[in-house]
Amino acid sequence: MIVGLHHAQITIPKGTEEQGRKFYCEILGFVEKEKPVSLKGRGGFWLKAGNTEVHVGTEEGFDRTATKAHLAYEVTDLSYWRRILEEEGIEILEGIPIPGFERFEFRDPFGNRVEMIQKIN
Repeated sequence: MIVGLHHAQITIPKGTEEQGRKFYCEILGFVEKEKPVSLKGRGGFWLKAGNTEVHVGTEEGFDRTATKAHLAYEVTDLSYWRRILEEEGIEILEGIPIPGFERFEFRDPFGNRVEMIQKIN
């Protein structure tokens, strides 16, 4: 039986962990979680995202902008996140409308596709 999602992983180029921490921790407000000692030598870092974790690994050799794969973060104030990202110079991409939600997409500084989504009450 599957009881939920423990974590999802994205990747950034090797050697860009500090830039990744700045974006994900300082701009998006995630809290970094200590990686187990056995995995620290592999690069990257782990984040808390509500009740789920996002593991940011390092990987070379592919174009992150060429995929539709993404994480969608559920938020309570979509306009706040739009403003914060625009202030940081992040291009906002309008998503195709889906019933019951407002949403937009963007690419993180490494090319990973990200979605912000909010339930409409």
